[in-house]
Amino acid sequence: MARLLGQAQGKRLGLPGRSAVEIVSGEIGSAVTVRIVEIPVPQPGEPLRGPHVHHGYEECIYVLKGEGRTFSESRELAISSGDVVLVPPDEKHVTRNTGKEPLVLLCFFPTPDITGSTENFPSF
Repeated sequence: MARLLGQAQGKRLGLPGRSAVEIVSGEIGSAVTVRIVEIPVPQPGEPLRGPHVHHGYEECIYVLKGEGRTFSESRELAISSGDVVLVPPDEKHVTRNTGKEPLVLLCFFPTPDITGSTENFPSF
């Protein structure tokens, strides 16, 4: 049965350096995970968040609003509203806000649960 799911019904996640709402995941019986992530404008002197990796699956990031940069082991990409970034499985990456407004992303993962297969690192 088709369902309408909104950000208000999503699960709020306590992720470092960003706010995230998990709208779709295995918790509601889905085979995929979808998150809306907001990365605030960085403050002077604020430490940079380190990269992470998703073992065994890719991440597809759609930029809803703002400007930023995605840093990965293979390259650095300038991103803005309407762009899509596809990060291959097992590649360290991090997205940072470089603009003057929050950077808002729609993140898609082809797995029902990313928590057990995501690893965080302090830096590259």
